[in-house]
Amino acid sequence: QVQLVESGGGSVQAGGSLRLSCAASRNTYSRYCMAWFRQAPGKEREGVAAIHIGGGTYSADSVKGRFTISQDNAKNTLYLQMNSLKPEDTAMYYCAAGSMSWTRFWSRIDESAYTYWGQGTQVTVSL
Repeated sequence: QVQLVESGGGSVQAGGSLRLSCAASRNTYSRYCMAWFRQAPGKEREGVAAIHIGGGTYSADSVKGRFTISQDNAKNTLYLQMNSLKPEDTAMYYCAAGSMSWTRFWSRIDESAYTYWGQGTQVTVSL
């Protein structure tokens, strides 16, 4: 069973930065692809960024150049560095783990491909 626990959310002004963390069960990152998703009130959950077992990363167009996904295998921790935050980034952020083909990973950040989910951490960006 994979356990994922997010932290690092909070309130910040537009233009500011936050770093989200996702602590996982040991060896999770060597077995699964990982991703960050977010869901704003009244909206569908959307993929933000993903990292393949091999280390390649993929970001949604809405966050490219602002958000960076990374992982520290020794610490069993996934990160999402968020810079130049905008009010539209306000959402609950979730980390997720899943197994998928190389082709599927690179097609898009597909929610249905991820099996394990954390409880989420809230990010609020104000003007």
